[in-house]
Amino acid sequence: MSDKNQENQINQPVSEDRDSRDKPDVNERNLTANPGDRISDKPQSIEEKAKQAAVDDVPDITGDRITVPTYFVVDEPNGEKKALHHVKDAEEISDVIRQARLDENGNRIW
Repeated sequence: MSDKNQENQINQPVSEDRDSRDKPDVNERNLTANPGDRISDKPQSIEEKAKQAAVDDVPDITGDRITVPTYFVVDEPNGEKKALHHVKDAEEISDVIRQARLDENGNRIW
């Protein structure tokens, strides 16, 4: 670039080049919007998963305070319990909800 072109060059603020940074970014550090969205690297029992909250006591769009579990524990047709992650397994959770029915006493039948 000639000296004249350099004089006319406008320098705008831009993000640093990814390769020039010393610290990893959010994706590289495996951070999520809610810490409860993370899936543990260590194996966990159904009981341990059932106790985890993705968000706890936060207002929803209506202002009601809610708690969202990280895992939804469901009964499989064979009688075993399965923990479904609220993000990773969202489609399967929806399928389970669609299958749910109530009897005349309001009890859920699967």
